[in-house]
Amino acid sequence: MDGRISTFGRLPASLARVADTQEQTRGTGMRNFVTAPLVGLVRNPRSHRNKGHDAVLAGRADVLLAEPRTRAELEQSLAHFVSAGIGMLAISGGDGTVRDVLTRGAPLFADKWPVISVLPQGKTNALALDLGIGSRPALDDAIAAAKRGQFVARRPIVVSDRDGAARDRWGFIFGAGVFNAAIDAGQVAHRFGAFQSFAIGVTAMFGMGQALFGFGRTPWRRLYRMAFTDVATGKSLPHSDPDRPDIRYVAGFTTLRRFPLGMKLLAGVEDEQPIGYFMVDAPRRRALALVPAAAMGRHGPSLARLGMHRGSGEAFDVVLDDGFILDGERFPSGVFRMAAGPELRFVVP
Repeated sequence: MDGRISTFGRLPASLARVADTQEQTRGTGMRNFVTAPLVGLVRNPRSHRNKGHDAVLAGRADVLLAEPRTRAELEQSLAHFVSAGIGMLAISGGDGTVRDVLTRGAPLFADKWPVISVLPQGKTNALALDLGIGSRPALDDAIAAAKRGQFVARRPIVVSDRDGAARDRWGFIFGAGVFNAAIDAGQVAHRFGAFQSFAIGVTAMFGMGQALFGFGRTPWRRLYRMAFTDVATGKSLPHSDPDRPDIRYVAGFTTLRRFPLGMKLLAGVEDEQPIGYFMVDAPRRRALALVPAAAMGRHGPSLARLGMHRGSGEAFDVVLDDGFILDGERFPSGVFRMAAGPELRFVVP
């Protein structure tokens, strides 16, 4: 991955010994989760709700705990989980922690992913909201739910460099354009103690005010060069200005369908295709004044004529001059393919 990832705690020295012991005792083949659960837990001690709290896991033979600080340690931890034959991968943190674990775990788990449990402890937990995880379940709640077969399938977005310069990045919300300014504003909101839906609301109101009434070089009214082509059809995504089809204000893509604050960003979009998108071509004040109504479900050809577009697809070729945001982290510009990844099973306590 490019850029800085979430910072994790130190990997316990006992992890390799525990994994080796489990490998010696389990025999061949994947561990049966219902009869012999073995959980690999990646816990981010710097996530918002994990700070200052230790994991209460002392003496548990059914849990392999990892708190890695670096990408290399995270990958080492996941490799131990694979060799131990875990039945469930638990992730304690926010959306960024989930992104990092899936990105680093993809080459290791390949097509044999265990079931995944998200324990939402971060500043933002959009995936947990989409899965219907309303409270903060304990690890034992997730284990009990997995034994009962309470799973929901989701497909992540996989972003691949067309030249292969960086590894594939896995996430659930891809944003370009004014998303960059929104992320910066969101970090300010977090510093002032606003988290989750409240932080999104604060950021949205601030951004709308800047976009509607801002003048000069405010980043909230800037246009960006970005081009999107549907791989299946070979056609560019719709644009209200045929003379500038590669210039837009904001574009968001996601495989999620439930959003904070009751928003219905993908209202009217068919669910047959896994990746839905919402785009605004330019910060025209008339169009921006209708964004709140569009975000709450209004849709139709009149909005498309104003430069607001919704749709869906399986894969898109992408050219960006100003980088992109994936689950809250900024990545550099380039030429990419964005495609729906494999179906993963998530535990819903």
